[in-house]
Amino acid sequence: MTKIFEITHRDGAARIGKLALDREISTPAIIQIHKKDSPVIDSGSLWKKTEFNELAESQKIVILPHKSLPLHIRDELIQEIQEGIKKPSNPAHTGTVIHPFAHKYPASDLYVLGAAKQLENQPRDFVDSIIRLKENTCADTLLYAPALATPENLSILVYIGVDIVDETLPIIKGYQDIYLTNSGEYHLDRLHELPCACAVCSGNNPQELIKLPKKERDESLSQHNSLKLGEELRVIREHIRTGSLREYVERQCRARPWLTAALRLIDAEGVFLEKRTPVFRPNTLYANTSESLNRVEIRRFAQRVMERYTAPELDTLILLPCSSRKPYSTSLSHQKLINTMGKYRKYIHEMIITSPVGIVPRELELMYPAAHYDTPVTGYWDKEERAWVGGCLRSYLLKNKYRNIIAHVDSAYREICSTVEKELGLEFIYTADEGVTTKSSIEKLGQAVSELADGKKRSSEEAKLDLMRAAADFQFGKGAGDMLVEGASIKAPFPKFQLVAEKQLATLIPQYGTIALTIEGGFRLRDHPGYIVKIGDFMPHSSILAPGVQDADSQIRPNDEVIVEGEGFFGVGRALMSGWEMKECAKGIAVELRHSRRIAN
Repeated sequence: MTKIFEITHRDGAARIGKLALDREISTPAIIQIHKKDSPVIDSGSLWKKTEFNELAESQKIVILPHKSLPLHIRDELIQEIQEGIKKPSNPAHTGTVIHPFAHKYPASDLYVLGAAKQLENQPRDFVDSIIRLKENTCADTLLYAPALATPENLSILVYIGVDIVDETLPIIKGYQDIYLTNSGEYHLDRLHELPCACAVCSGNNPQELIKLPKKERDESLSQHNSLKLGEELRVIREHIRTGSLREYVERQCRARPWLTAALRLIDAEGVFLEKRTPVFRPNTLYANTSESLNRVEIRRFAQRVMERYTAPELDTLILLPCSSRKPYSTSLSHQKLINTMGKYRKYIHEMIITSPVGIVPRELELMYPAAHYDTPVTGYWDKEERAWVGGCLRSYLLKNKYRNIIAHVDSAYREICSTVEKELGLEFIYTADEGVTTKSSIEKLGQAVSELADGKKRSSEEAKLDLMRAAADFQFGKGAGDMLVEGASIKAPFPKFQLVAEKQLATLIPQYGTIALTIEGGFRLRDHPGYIVKIGDFMPHSSILAPGVQDADSQIRPNDEVIVEGEGFFGVGRALMSGWEMKECAKGIAVELRHSRRIAN
């Protein structure tokens, strides 16, 4: 825990923060550690056998004396050297050099990843070492990866949680006649023109730079490389602010094979990113690459459908294709299908099949990211897409049993359904002929639903309550929906449902498909085991700072709806950080309150 760093924006493991030293610095940041005005001071290497004069720099971070080691070395030697470093008494803020393969992490404000440059082109060691360090240190400590950043790899470094980098490698590359861009590096003598308009490149060409004296050329190239690193950092910050860094990383990782491998390994780890990823974002989720299938938002949605969603008690399931317009029910194709089902719709449970989200129950079609994604539409589904979507459907049908299953799908959708049908030994009723909205397909669908309309059914009011119940379960965990909707009714038209029982309990937020609680709704969920934030004996107003949090549910993610309880206080609001961060951070807003009330102890 550190008192000098406050995180203001989060996007996965990436974050923008305010580092309060002799001047306020915005992170992620580029430092020049050997300059006098650097916010970070390096005490030097113990291999030199020089005496360390304790630095009383209260407004800077002082990296403690350290012993640099190669990447591959015996574990016992790493531990021996790390334990031999003594923390001086004077520096107020300290940095500690940690070997990538270390497993013990002394308390520190800043961790410096030792041998960082040697992790280049070694994606597994790169990912494992950073995740291990981040998972075993406090949420608000900083991570510095020296001599590793270039314009092409900076987005991956920030995405996995690096807060501070330096210009060391871009400057070295400049002295090697290497010209850096965010899509790769080029030897100066192989360039025909300069693809940049910075102060160095504007009005210049490669031939003119080559003719310069060696020192002047080296300085010019180093300046350009440093400027490109700074430009890339500013682009990355904007992507963090808009919640679109993942899309940018998926583009940037194509620059080098090791960066693509690193992204896939980060995704494969799973828990690391999930515990840091908001439940919704304000922007469209663009699923443009194969890596998009492994995004936290996609996997989390599918997992919650399996673990938290309860299907209505109906005998007949209909499988429908997705539409380009979201939510699906507002599209022309789905409107036509809904009108065809007409009065028989109350007998049928609707499920949408889609890539990359998998399967979307109609009750959750507003929920992020089901109504917030866009993906290239070519009519071709690769094996990974088919396996993922088919796996989601298979798992759902293993858990939920239906007497009848109508598959109103064609093309790849039908092939996926056919595969699942055979694997599970089921019998689907196919009603689409060369297009789901053709006249013959519509007629077959109408005939099928009318013939099967003889089992369990639900009224339109029950369907509305099922939507609110599903949203509550999706947000707060299974069982929350029943607690919230019991004895309640729906007011206002779709999609702005209001749940009311004498007083208003919750409102459906159509922008994200989530529900916002009132105080009365919060009281109903008070005994539900999850999404509770405990605070001390004080009366907050509009927000709750992290130091005031005594305990918080580990399931809480940024943008989650939470219930806040304290001595004589009860409130509901939106989390701005994960539950585990609330307990670890010394600064920052933990919860934005929407409603609050004094209560009797």
